[in-house]
Amino acid sequence: MTIETQDLAIGYPGHEVGSGITLAAGPGAVLCLLGPNGSGKTTLFKTQLGLIPARGGRVLLEGQPLDHLSRAEIARRVAYVPQAHAPPFAWSAFEVVLMGRTARLGLFSQPGEADREAARRALARLRIDELADADYTRLSGGQRQLVLVARALAQETPVLIMDEPTASLDFGNQALVLREIAGLAADGLTVILSTHDPDHAFAVGTDVALLHDGRVRATGTPDAALTGDTLSAAYQIDVRVERLADGRTVCLPSLARHGESHRT
Repeated sequence: MTIETQDLAIGYPGHEVGSGITLAAGPGAVLCLLGPNGSGKTTLFKTQLGLIPARGGRVLLEGQPLDHLSRAEIARRVAYVPQAHAPPFAWSAFEVVLMGRTARLGLFSQPGEADREAARRALARLRIDELADADYTRLSGGQRQLVLVARALAQETPVLIMDEPTASLDFGNQALVLREIAGLAADGLTVILSTHDPDHAFAVGTDVALLHDGRVRATGTPDAALTGDTLSAAYQIDVRVERLADGRTVCLPSLARHGESHRT
């Protein structure tokens, strides 16, 4: 399923966060959004999910205007992994993942065995089945993040929007989540994620959008969009982009002030 934004303006009453945002992602794509804090990534996601209205332009899901769809119709098409989640009750991790099935249940329906099996599959895919009975509120930040990713997987939607899905994760679990993201795209899902690490975009991204001050400053493949110049301008720090002998690409930020060179 394709999700598009056309000349989108985002923000809140009396406060525009961004404008002129035109992006698209389709089946098999991993669109990575990068940009400094405050550049509008989370607000863009909330607008794409219909949680806040567009201030201008529009969002399309498979060609349909988002504002023509009900909340349930959107939830059956798009799953969301937020940056953080603080439930009001001490649910188990399994119960939190099972909540991902809500969009597929009737108003007064209870989850059935098929729903429980989908939740178990999602936990197993992320190798956190042993956390199923654990109190979600007592898990570490990284463990809670993995549970939220599992909840989105259990929702079984064709589009997945992930707001910094590797936040709070250790090095190994970051690699696990990135691998699963690549696997989901290979299975034909549409994935949009935000990250503060350009290396993640080089690792799994098919496309990149670099946001700065509410505008898209660069788009394209990671190699085309994430250059030393574009990253330096967005983050106000000198950045080198290096190609390693094995074909991987890494970004190396300088510790000098932006525009200053190291002195020997």
